[in-house]
This record gives sequence, C-alpha cells and structure tokens, in this order.
Amino acid sequence: MQTDSIELGFLSIFALLTFFIFLLTEKYSYKISENLLDKDFDKPQSFHSEAIPRSGGLACLLTLFIFIYFYYILYFNILYEYIFICLSLFFIGYIDDIKIHISPKSRLTLMVFFLLFFINVLSIKINNLDLIFLKFWLSNGIFSSIFVSLCFLFIINGSNLIDGFNGLLSINLIIINSILLYLNLINDHIEFSFFLTGQIIILISFLLFNFPKAKMFLGDSGSYLLGSIIALNIIQTNNLNPQISSFFFCILLFYLFFEVFFSFLRKVYQKKSPVFPDREHLHMLVYKKISKNLESKKSNYLSSILINLFYSILVIPSIFFANNSLICKIWFFSLLLIYTFVYFRLNYFTKN
Repeated sequence: MQTDSIELGFLSIFALLTFFIFLLTEKYSYKISENLLDKDFDKPQSFHSEAIPRSGGLACLLTLFIFIYFYYILYFNILYEYIFICLSLFFIGYIDDIKIHISPKSRLTLMVFFLLFFINVLSIKINNLDLIFLKFWLSNGIFSSIFVSLCFLFIINGSNLIDGFNGLLSINLIIINSILLYLNLINDHIEFSFFLTGQIIILISFLLFNFPKAKMFLGDSGSYLLGSIIALNIIQTNNLNPQISSFFFCILLFYLFFEVFFSFLRKVYQKKSPVFPDREHLHMLVYKKISKNLESKKSNYLSSILINLFYSILVIPSIFFANNSLICKIWFFSLLLIYTFVYFRLNYFTKN
C-alpha cells in the first residue's frame, strides 16, 4: 500500500512537471534554434498557415529521461534500451528539424546502423512468436537482429508517416499504450505498468499543445522518438506475457505498419519515389472527404478523431481473444483487407 502511494505521488509530481516543460519548450523554442519554427507551408503534409515550433520531440525526450530517473529511484533499474535507442533515433530526426540537410537514404542508413548496433549490444530480442519457422530462424543472432531492426523501422517510419494531423499520432499511441497498460496490470507487471503510465502522461501533455489547435509539432525527432518507444513497449510486453499471441501485437500496430507497407507498394506502382511524401496517404484521403463540407482547420483534427475512433472500434475487441493465436491471425489479416478496401473507396470518392 505504501509503495502504491509513493508511485501515485511520483506520477502526480511528474504530470505537473511535464506540463510546465512542454509549456516552456513551446514558448521558448525559437531561443533554442530559430530553425525549429516550421515555416514550410507548401510541403505535402503541411496544413498550417503560421510558424509553429517543431519542439514537441525535444520536450518528450526531456520528460522521458526525467521519468526514467524517477523509475530508477523507485525500482533501481536503469532502462538502457530506452535511453540509447530513443536518444539515437531522436538525434537523427532532430538533425532534420533544425534544417541540416540529410538525404532520406542517409537518414535510413543511420537508423539501420544505430538499431543494429544497440539491438546487438543490449541483446534486444523478441521471445514470443506464433510462427514456428520464424522461431527457428530467430535462434540465429544475425537474423534476429535484422528482424528486430525491421520491426523498429516499420513502426518508426509509420509513426513519422501518420504524424501529419493534429493529434493523429499521439492519440493513436495513447490508445496503444493504454491497451498495453491494461494487459500488464491484469498480469501483475507493476513496474512496467508504472513506466507505461508515465509515457501516457507525456503523450497527453503533448496533446494539450497540439490538439485541436496546434501550438507545437512533434517534428521528425518526436515521431522517431515515440515510434522507437512504442516498438520497445510492444517487445517488452510481448516478452513479459508469453501467453498473449504475438499476432495480437500485430493487430495493435496494423495501422502504423500497414501504412508504411501499403504506401511503399503504392508509390512503386505509381512510379514515385517511396521515400518522399505525397498527399495520397489514408489520413489525407479522409481529410479530403471531410473538407468538402467543413473548413480545413476543423477537417484537420476531425480527421484524427475519425481515424482513431475507427481504429479503436477495430482493435479493442481483440483484447478479449488476445490469447487465441488463430483468431488473432484471422483478425489481423482481416484488418489489412479492411484498410485496403477503405483506402480504395476513399480514393475513388475523392477523385470523382
């Protein structure tokens, strides 16, 4: 009981501290670097008409490291994987946020290098998989490192890809982390549940400055940081709860994962470069559909609400059969079909 009250006290202090860190970061971003102000109104993913700081990632990093310190004080455990992977991915995104030119290929190369290095050094592995042939291959250290790196890359780039509307990514990650928190709580993984709660506080604090009207953006640094965090959360929850089907976690991540995979295939088919953004992603088609009847500012955040509401309706029922591998597999592939169907229907409506 005493430990619970200490944890609640830490969370209360942290929530207040987090809000003020975001407030100060948003207010004084221009003093950190003038280049943090997003004044590019013509890029495909731009839906704002005034300079807004891309400092959300910086505030997320600061508050995450503060919470990791709190976590160490309570549990005497240093979360090395979160510190090193998150810091390196944040750094790659921050270079772009302060407008130091780096090509998409160079950025991807840096990501792969850091991920492979830290996954090997920190021995990050996925212990629980429903596919027998993959279990055999994952016993090989080289294949395991490559496989885990690919999982990170899909989630990180998926986070960056959908970070186009106010609240779209942060609400999606709040939903995912809340589901992970529920699963870890009912299985008595209290320490990790405490860490997940801290992350949810960070995401809600950012949301206050990004939704419905944006006073701050995550930037590439923020989306890379949050993508790497959610990848680590999924791996950790998967390893702590072997009774849960690994395809359940695929269900949780289907939007982030399939957005990258589908967009890559679509751009190749359209003879476009897969590494450059365009206006044909699912969330942009939803925006076009809604904006026919509403002004653009409302269409922006309403698109985020609609997509995440639809995502919740599709994903939350899977909690009740999370331990059933067969149903989870069927559900996951059904979600991919639903996504594809919805995408082509929206594409048809917007073009006609």
